[in-house]
Amino acid sequence: MTTTRFAPSPTGYLHVGNLRTALMNYLIARKAGGTFILRIDDTDPERSKEEYVDAIKQDLEWLGLTWDKVERQSERLGRYAEAATKLRDIGRFYEAFETPVELDLKRKKQLNMGKPPVYDRAALALSDAERAALRADRGQGVWRFKLDHQRIEWADGIIGDVSIDAASVSDPVLIRQDGQVLYTLASVVDDTDMGVTDVVRGSDHVTNTATQIQIIEALGGTAPRFAHHSLLTGPQGEALSKRLGTLALRDLRARGVEPMALLSHLARLGSSDPAELMTDMAALVDGFEVSHFGTAPTKFDVEDLFPLTGRYLQSLPLEAVRDRVLAAGVSEDRAEAFWTVIRDNIETLNDVDGWATLCRDGATPVIDDEDREFVAQAITMLPEGPFDADTWGAWTSAVKAATGRKGRGLFMPLRKALTGQAHGPDMGALMPLLNVVKAR
Repeated sequence: MTTTRFAPSPTGYLHVGNLRTALMNYLIARKAGGTFILRIDDTDPERSKEEYVDAIKQDLEWLGLTWDKVERQSERLGRYAEAATKLRDIGRFYEAFETPVELDLKRKKQLNMGKPPVYDRAALALSDAERAALRADRGQGVWRFKLDHQRIEWADGIIGDVSIDAASVSDPVLIRQDGQVLYTLASVVDDTDMGVTDVVRGSDHVTNTATQIQIIEALGGTAPRFAHHSLLTGPQGEALSKRLGTLALRDLRARGVEPMALLSHLARLGSSDPAELMTDMAALVDGFEVSHFGTAPTKFDVEDLFPLTGRYLQSLPLEAVRDRVLAAGVSEDRAEAFWTVIRDNIETLNDVDGWATLCRDGATPVIDDEDREFVAQAITMLPEGPFDADTWGAWTSAVKAATGRKGRGLFMPLRKALTGQAHGPDMGALMPLLNVVKAR
């Protein structure tokens, strides 16, 4: 069975960058009728917070990305200890004691010599007595996985064939000096134990994937299929990491972005498929192919989400938004007509409030100086309410006959006087919804 996972760290809120990874893994599992695991990477007790665990779940639920089961890495520390013991027993795990300053000096020396800054494995040459002395002086060391210096190869679902020389990579630290198990070891053990078959993640993990494949094989497991998607950038190609604080999912939700607009955009962004709006999850699942994605950095502009949200809302019947329309103060008997009139003129549901207020209370007129006398005369000719579907046509015809104005010079000043806006719904359809007109 196809099994995928999304493994966020509960150290902050989800943003569009890690959502893209979650979405791809979700779609693969759902298309195959498989299992999607939400795996909370909470092995760092100082940075992990329960409020972020709750926030992650809330964001995924808002988007409709339902999981089949939840795993907590903090509850699996015993399994990681077992794996570490096995690696020690087979000679693939060793303790190293260099300080950060010493490691930095080594890296600088290697770079100055034109060599890659790879850990020199000095710890392997230590005698038992030297290790004991260092441990007594500095405390526990870190634990590194000893890579086999051979090429690590796999067929990547996006990049294609990948081949990395393990000798060009430092032996990865899997357990910190304070005993904390790091992502690389925990992820390998979990993927193996949980039967994960497919892993999609960012291209910044390619080297990490190479080391994980060796760790998996050392522990007797089988590596899953890997695919590494391109990283998102800002609209000008700038690093997205500088803007992630403004791209948290909860902030996008507060701004009115609709889940399907966001998911549809991210599911196509950077792929060979044309950008198109999917209005339901089934279509999104059915049309997803990870192999359609490219390797070039992918530009993401949050402003693209708002036209998509508007298009999505235009496809919805009243029943899908009835509660929101009623909450804006629109009466039940006028809700259908209200939604039909305004839905083509909103970008998000947040805009419903403005149109509801306009229909209920009228708008502050916008009147250009050259139109002031014309509008004043026209307002005197406006019939008493309630207005109906014929009011706009009859009124503008009468004003045209009285003033000689026509075309844009007739209609635009009157629209701006009644709505305070130069654009909006067809005035013939909007007029029956207007209760009050404020004129100056």
